[in-house]
Parts: sequence; C-alpha cells; structure tokens
Amino acid sequence: MTYNQNIRIHPIFDKDSHTFTYVVWDAETKKSAVIDSVLDYNHKNVKTDTSLADEVIAYVKKNGLSNEWILETHMHADHISASSYLKEKIGGKKAIGNAIPNVQKYLKEVFELNDNFKTDGSQFDYLFADGEEFRIGNLKVKTIHGPGHTPADMVYVIEGNIFSGDTLLAPDIGTARCDFPGGSAETLYRSVRKLLESFPDETPIYLCHDYPEGKNREVIHMTTVGEQRKHNVQIKDGVSMNEYIAFRAARDTTLNLPTYIFPSVQINSNAGELTPGEFIKLSYNKKVL
Repeated sequence: MTYNQNIRIHPIFDKDSHTFTYVVWDAETKKSAVIDSVLDYNHKNVKTDTSLADEVIAYVKKNGLSNEWILETHMHADHISASSYLKEKIGGKKAIGNAIPNVQKYLKEVFELNDNFKTDGSQFDYLFADGEEFRIGNLKVKTIHGPGHTPADMVYVIEGNIFSGDTLLAPDIGTARCDFPGGSAETLYRSVRKLLESFPDETPIYLCHDYPEGKNREVIHMTTVGEQRKHNVQIKDGVSMNEYIAFRAARDTTLNLPTYIFPSVQINSNAGELTPGEFIKLSYNKKVL
C-alpha cells in the first residue's frame, strides 16, 4: 500500500480517561482535523478544564494549520468532548456518524430531556454516512460504520490510516465493551472482522484508548491490522462469533460504569453542549444500562 507522504498525525493522551486525541493534517495545504477531543472534567468538584484542548490549539497554531473538521468516532461515555471549545478557538465542523439519532432518541427518553434536545443529529454540523468520502485539505478520507460498541460508531480511514475509535483496542486488551444501550457483541464481531479483512496487514490502526496498567508496557497509540489479526486476545483470526459473544457477555458483567458517564452522554449527544434549560442528571430516570 502506498501512503500519502504529506499526512501528519499527532497524538495527545489524556491519562485520566485514557483517551487519545489526534490532530491529523496535510503538510501541503496545512488543513487539519481533530479526532476525539477531550475536555478535562473533575467529577469531585464538578469543574471542567481546557488543558488538553489547549494542547490541541497550541499545536494547531504552532504549525500554522487551518482546522476544517472536529470529528467524533462515536458518542463517548468516558469523557466530555471539547468540540465546542475547539470550534470557538480554531474552527472546524463538528461531525459524527449519521446513526447518532438512534442514540439521541434513547437518551431523551431515559433522561427526560426537554424539547430543546433534538433527536435528529442537527446539533452537529455534519453527519457522515457509511462509505462516504471527504477530504482534509488534499488528504482523502473514507468513513466506515462500525457499530457494536454503540449503534453510531464511525471509523475514519485517512490515506490508508485507520482511526478505529472504540471498535478496537490494543491487541493485548481486545475490543470495547458491548453492554451500553444499542450495543451488541454480535454486531461488533462483524464490524471488527469486516475491518480487519478489508485492509493489508501493514495498515496502521490508531487507537482511541489504551489501558497499559498491569501490562508491563508503555502506552501505545498505534497497532496494525496484522498485529490485530494475529494477537488480539479477544477477536484474532480463528476466534468464532459464538466464542467472542460468550467472552464479552461474561466480561461486560464485571465492568463498572465509566466514571463520567452521566455528564458525558448528556453533553456529547448534544454535540459538546449542555441542552438549554437542562442540568446534568446523575441517574437514568426510567431505565438502567
């Protein structure tokens, strides 16, 4: 596979939520995109901080970039998106996959959100369809719908580099959980296998999270298709769908909810803003996960 020599990829790691934010840019046109931004949040005193987002802004300005996109791979439940702050400071269209209304409709019901909360995705500037193509400067991007963790997960393939969101984690960790509303281990299995079987082994995969604790290694932000196919502890080549479903069912019952799930899902589903007239609700009113 031939890669575009003008692509630049800069990761920024949030140790608190274990999330990678990426600034991806075209060295020829100086156009950029930010993928999966993070707004620092202290749940103990309910305060936000822009330190991580300011790192993104400093990098964009240092390199003289013009930001075109603020991309979300999915509606995160473990951190609050900094998309609104970044849009104000460096510009760019907020974008996510076009299945996000499915998530919004569920959240509006369980949190009893007011009518200012829209369930058609209109809070975002753009909703990507599966297989859609667009550009960051001259860099070619293609979208791949990768549901299973949530119904609205989107993978971005930028000049042969895969940004997998939560669809895949490091090979020694496996995949994302599937017990959130609309999640499905069967669906995630199909999404992952389709992704791994569609690209050459050398294709880079940029991760949204890493959890190196207890692994006797440093944080990693990149793996490859070949590494995942050979070594992923949950879904490598040869693992059947039934085996994977059984593993995830057993594993997911042991997991606690993410620390920041309640503010995260309410703000992130509204494109990084608290719904006008609402306050953060710290429990589900009608249902539980």
